Amino acid sequence: MDMNLVLAGEAGQGLKTFSHIMAKGLFRAGFEVFASKDYMSRVRGGHNFMQIRFGDENFSAPVEKIDILVALNREGLEKHAQRVKDDGVILFDGDFGEELRSSGKKLIELSASDIAAEVNPRAENTVFMGAVLKILSLSPEPWHDLLAERFDSEQVVDDNQLLLRRGGEEVESEYSPAPPDSEGDEIFASGNEALAFGAAVSGVKFYSAYPMTPSTDIMNYLASHQDQLGLAMEQAEDELGAINMAIGASHAGIRAMTGTSGGGFALMNEGLGMAGVSEIPLVIAEVQRPGPATGLPTRTSQADLLFVINSAQGEFPLKVIAPKTQEEAFYQTVRAFNLAEKYQIPVILLSDQFLADSSKNLPEFDLGSVQLERYLIDEDSLPEDEEYRRYEFTDEGVSPRAYPGQFEDEVVLVDSHEHDEYGFVTEDQEICQRIIEKRNKKRKRMRDEDLFAPEFSGFENPDYLVVTWGSSYGPVREAVSHFVNEDVKMGLLSYTDVWPLEGESLKKLAGTADRIISVENNSTAQFARLITSETGIVFEDNILKADGRPFHTGEIIAELQEIMS
Repeated sequence: MDMNLVLAGEAGQGLKTFSHIMAKGLFRAGFEVFASKDYMSRVRGGHNFMQIRFGDENFSAPVEKIDILVALNREGLEKHAQRVKDDGVILFDGDFGEELRSSGKKLIELSASDIAAEVNPRAENTVFMGAVLKILSLSPEPWHDLLAERFDSEQVVDDNQLLLRRGGEEVESEYSPAPPDSEGDEIFASGNEALAFGAAVSGVKFYSAYPMTPSTDIMNYLASHQDQLGLAMEQAEDELGAINMAIGASHAGIRAMTGTSGGGFALMNEGLGMAGVSEIPLVIAEVQRPGPATGLPTRTSQADLLFVINSAQGEFPLKVIAPKTQEEAFYQTVRAFNLAEKYQIPVILLSDQFLADSSKNLPEFDLGSVQLERYLIDEDSLPEDEEYRRYEFTDEGVSPRAYPGQFEDEVVLVDSHEHDEYGFVTEDQEICQRIIEKRNKKRKRMRDEDLFAPEFSGFENPDYLVVTWGSSYGPVREAVSHFVNEDVKMGLLSYTDVWPLEGESLKKLAGTADRIISVENNSTAQFARLITSETGIVFEDNILKADGRPFHTGEIIAELQEIMS
């Protein structure tokens, strides 16, 4: 079973609340759910729509065709009616027009505004929600509970529960989807929520950021839970202040983090270099949206890749991790903090709007498996009869790290200039060369010890090898599975660690594949170009999309069919 519910309207009509309650209720009713958002950068007006895909499979991508369309205004009707399946249902408050009436689709004119006016005019969406539940033959009980959780006022809860029932009375059942058998404890979370929770579990005690879509919900999550989590969240005056505050907090010995999108990250570049040269651990969430400049502020993109891995002037080791799924957003955030402190480097979590704002069923996080590795030295490790050297030359390139005030009579000296072992500014040629070698030792050790191997699925010796990274994994995995199920010799190699790059897995598979194809959400095949520069492997074909929207599974299938033909 695979059903697609689309809610369409404009900003200010409560689409976000409608979508959240509807999707969460389907999750609690036992369905597998994948919910995604398409919204404009406007407080009111414009065209927005939310997609809720649900059924008995583990979905990881939106689809094009619609089973049930709830159009809250005429624009929503006009933009999406053609996507509705021939046996689909359209719900609308108003006249459909002759063109739609002759289309053969099931049209339901629901007087939601009139019904809501009798009880609570602001709860028109709840009438539509009740109608959808009746169309799906679903008990409204999980949604009654969610309404009680959502609203503080008892009267508002009563009004909404009444309107939920009234909406169901206006329509007839059309479908009877059965939820799958439960496979254990699950949670329902978005990429931003999973990442923020991963930071909290990692022991982050300070988060500083300036609001910037689509990263803001990380800040919102941590701010709304800071008392329970025992952390401080600071809304900085701008992104320069945000990264510098986080660097200062990390230098002081606590786990600190900042987050932004591409435009804000551009402002953070000087601070990034500061963290690199001063060897201060730092985790940065960079949640991509299309640029340049303001670009499409509420859309998705994978066009910051080459910018991020080449950020800040000079050469210093940094790590870039692009979580593929909401589940990875949690676990890779924990890993990011451990690696930042192990190597005393900046680690960038490269997400995007699609992953950040999409929610789905996840296995309950295994908190018992989380290991927090701080890598701070203790008093027994201090050198006897010598001053503490913050940048001591070691065989591994990693110096003993202490925070200011950790030990009595020991000075922790940090500087943004090139420096000697103690942290004093120097331009001595030999010392500067040793510092450069020290950084390069870290880079080599990271490659040797701490690369997260790309995930492979499909035929072991594929004729067609598809390569992708980050959040494109979801729709690409579904597309490749389609061909594998038809016995097409196809394989998928999907990367989470995008810098430094692990190339051996691809080299082994490239030797047997007839064609190598990249899929990514940008217009210049950035990841394919990065792989070519690092390994020499050339891609015959690139499936690219750069209009601010994520891939649909169907369009990748069509592109792959074209390549194979």
